[in-house]
Amino acid sequence: MTTAPAEAAAPARTVKQRLGDTIFSKSTLIAGILILVTLAAVAAFLVAQSMPAFTAEPAAFKGDAESFWQYVVPFVFGTIWAAFLALLMAVPIALGIALFISHYAPRRLAQGLGYVIDLLAAVPSVVFGLWGITVLAPAVQPLWTSLTEWFGWFPLFAPPASGTGRTILTVAIVLAVMVLPIITALSREVFLQTPVLHEEAALALGATRWEMIKLAVLPFGRPGIVSAAMLGLGRALGETMVVAMVLSPASLISFAVLTSQNPNTIAGNIALNFPEAHDIGVNILIATGLVLFVITLAVNMLARWIVERRKEFSGAN
Repeated sequence: MTTAPAEAAAPARTVKQRLGDTIFSKSTLIAGILILVTLAAVAAFLVAQSMPAFTAEPAAFKGDAESFWQYVVPFVFGTIWAAFLALLMAVPIALGIALFISHYAPRRLAQGLGYVIDLLAAVPSVVFGLWGITVLAPAVQPLWTSLTEWFGWFPLFAPPASGTGRTILTVAIVLAVMVLPIITALSREVFLQTPVLHEEAALALGATRWEMIKLAVLPFGRPGIVSAAMLGLGRALGETMVVAMVLSPASLISFAVLTSQNPNTIAGNIALNFPEAHDIGVNILIATGLVLFVITLAVNMLARWIVERRKEFSGAN
């Protein structure tokens, strides 16, 4: 009995790409390239304009600085210190609000709170600055005085307290309020994406609601929490108006958070001095902007490394 000859393989069919798909793919490619080109152009501008500042004479710098690095180090410290204090206050509160909205609040209340959080993120920074200088600073000044009297032996609360309440701690509180909506909104979305089966399995094994959150929700959302915190940190690092309006700045390095002499930030220093700057002074301020650009880029790269490192321990991927 003979077998029938094998049929000839059908030629591969070529799928004709639709016009809409072609336009969309090309548009996304152009958008991605445009982002890289824009970032490279900004970096090139900052580097080119900053070169004269690195070799400037000591007389070109304000204060007692004899070189650019001596001039910029106090501002780098103030930028990182203010952002760190803001995150220290904002992250725990933001996570608590996000967990309340996603796992505790009734549906209607959760929706209302979600809308309020989203609207708070759209408030301009100048409004927060006005609130900080006219409402918050006078309100907390008696508290700052009491803290220096009670805990003046601790370096953070070293006296004398500011008579106006315009301290680095006041600025950190305003920055915490500003970054709170960003961290809350992103963390809320991450918590809502936790697989229901993971939560139900934990509850079926006898876990309480908090134990379920600790065992299922938080490990799943850890990369998202880190990303949200880093986005908030980026907002705090680059904030200008609040620092310029609320803070009583000085060029120094100090961990005291309640005194009238406070370390300034890079963004605040640029905003306060750029209108009067000329010649080499402009290059010096642009060079400090380059330093802030590098710090922000390093923070984002660190956040990406942390997220990638934790992916294998998370159910998010």
